Amino acid sequence: MKTGLRLILFFAMGLIVYGYYLNSSATGAGEKFIGIGVLVFAFILMPLFIYHRYKNKDLRNYSLKDFANPPDKKKED
Repeated sequence: MKTGLRLILFFAMGLIVYGYYLNSSATGAGEKFIGIGVLVFAFILMPLFIYHRYKNKDLRNYSLKDFANPPDKKKED
């Protein structure tokens, strides 16, 4: 999964850089490549990255459900 995420990242960044290169040398032909790179980054890479980082974790630890009324901690003396 880690290698796949890196490949997708390099692919998206490559599309964006290639689009900027085309924009500097041609008449707006690179806007398609920049747009596709941003879409790949936003809709493919980010969800896969979030899934990869949070799988097998207890997400209840990150919840603000009991933020107003935290449970009392028992003191052990």
